[in-house]
Amino acid sequence: MFRNIKDTLLLVSVFVTGSAVLIVEIVAIRILSPYYGNTIYTTSSVIGIVLAALSLGYYLGGVLSDKYPDYRFFYSIIFISGLLVIFMHFLHIIFLPVLSILFSIITGPLVSSIFIFFIPAFCLGMLSPFAIKLHKKPFGLAQGVEGDKVGQQSGEVFFWSTIGSIAGSLLSGFVFIPYFGIDLIIIATGIFLSLWGLCGFLFFGQIKQKALPFMIFLFLFAGFLIWPHIFKKQPNVLYEKDGVYEKIKIYDGQWNERPARFLLQDKSNSAAMYLNSDELAYDYTKYYELYKLINPEATQAFAIGGGAYSVPKALLKDSPNMQVDVVEIEPELFNLAKKYFNLENTGRLTNYIGDGRHFLNKKQKKYDIIVSDVYYSFFSIPIYFTTKEFFDLAKSRLLNNGVFVGNFVGDLNPKPPSFIMSEIKTFKETFPNSYFFAVNSPTSEMPQNIIFLGINGEKQLDFNNLGDKTLGLDPIIKNLSQKNINLKNFEFSKYERLTDNFSPVEYLVSRIILKWH
Repeated sequence: MFRNIKDTLLLVSVFVTGSAVLIVEIVAIRILSPYYGNTIYTTSSVIGIVLAALSLGYYLGGVLSDKYPDYRFFYSIIFISGLLVIFMHFLHIIFLPVLSILFSIITGPLVSSIFIFFIPAFCLGMLSPFAIKLHKKPFGLAQGVEGDKVGQQSGEVFFWSTIGSIAGSLLSGFVFIPYFGIDLIIIATGIFLSLWGLCGFLFFGQIKQKALPFMIFLFLFAGFLIWPHIFKKQPNVLYEKDGVYEKIKIYDGQWNERPARFLLQDKSNSAAMYLNSDELAYDYTKYYELYKLINPEATQAFAIGGGAYSVPKALLKDSPNMQVDVVEIEPELFNLAKKYFNLENTGRLTNYIGDGRHFLNKKQKKYDIIVSDVYYSFFSIPIYFTTKEFFDLAKSRLLNNGVFVGNFVGDLNPKPPSFIMSEIKTFKETFPNSYFFAVNSPTSEMPQNIIFLGINGEKQLDFNNLGDKTLGLDPIIKNLSQKNINLKNFEFSKYERLTDNFSPVEYLVSRIILKWH
């Protein structure tokens, strides 16, 4: 009977630790994203390092399990794994900001993953061989005697470990991250593992008198170190919480020497609002007014990406007849915009929670204006918003003389490969009638916002004869000729077009961010 309890607890432990592995892996990507972006480099580094750690853990665990096939050793590893997960949190808080300065977004995720995540994953990897060793002793049979069902019993261990990993993956995505902060998830996982291991150790044997106080001391000391970082309050922060996709922070500060409120998503200042004015704060957002030069009577607008809903608010203010649809993938932002960014309840704005391209593909409605400003985590651009197929889809949803206004970040260095040049080449295939504006300067090769204007019609922009069209518009729009990029200065045959099949956006964007680094 006692043997059955031991075996059942063993398999439950395998399930628990399997869950912990996937929770750590998924949360690790979220930890690195604010510093390096949610790119292929981040994802590949985390997955690769965790797998490497697990594989080495399997090997060493197999060696040790032959020497020490003991339940107490098994549960002590779980206890230590829990402490290491807590310590992992401590490491990322203290050292990740430094590592992100020392290393680029290409090498940084790999170095940071090794430094922060390798040891906890390695320790958790040691558990599976121990579990197989302990589980493969049928009642009444000596180890290794004919009749041992090693294959079946190792299969049971891997089955429960994998089921645990599935549970950890689903819980992380559907429950933990949407409802709890990353900090709390890590701390709770570490505490649970430590307590589980400690209880198992106590259940299966006597602990030397000095060992238990020492382990409890380590546990409490780790909590003491981390507690201030979890509950530390920052001045002027109005809201701070992990969203489904990014960490969201809203705080008050200064912009252009004026009081302003900012929306921070991970480490990116994605939106701002002046506290004493309705004027748009960031210059790149003011280019939404380009539609007034082509189709000033527009009444149907669609915004891909809400953020603080700065552009949707401006569109509503332009005309009492304006109807605005917004698709924002982060569920909380709409309510936060109403609470903190003066977004009013109105029947003229319809908000959808979801993906912008999926929305356009599913909904057949056509618009006068489509504004696209889609980023996630440190200038990372969703690949499927950069391709020929996306631009074709967007154009198909425009009415006659409708306009597409897109915000992209890049540089005007003509040396290939170039994200912006590839993007311009791709965009012009869909919108032959198009214009491109450098928010800072068309002669600068430093990274900056580049505004794309595509027109679904024959209307042209005459920069020397805009005349009354610019009355009442922002000075930026009045001086478009100073921001216009002369495409004759570039040889576009050198650049790749971007498609759903081939779009190395992370690689191209990483070259831009390295210039900021």
